[in-house]
Amino acid sequence: MEQPDGLDDPAYAAFAWRRFRRILWGMAAVAVLAAIVAEYWLWATMGELHIVTAIATFLGVFFTVMMAAALMGLMFLSSGSGHDAQVEDPLKDEVDLD
Repeated sequence: MEQPDGLDDPAYAAFAWRRFRRILWGMAAVAVLAAIVAEYWLWATMGELHIVTAIATFLGVFFTVMMAAALMGLMFLSSGSGHDAQVEDPLKDEVDLD
């Protein structure tokens, strides 16, 4: 469903941002699962964890996965909406890449 105006079209922008938020909610579930698995692995290999260590590990894993998901999602949002194609290179005639 690629629109020529990309994110400049309000209807398509609303659709694209809804899809982005839906993907982030799914990735939040994956991030929670990854944090639980990390906590379990630490508990299984090291024994009982101090509460501060457990909380820091959970939050660290969760936010690392969410940051990766957000950045990758924004990259695909920009590319899939045609927004990247609208960028004009002002130096394309001045710089020889070969």
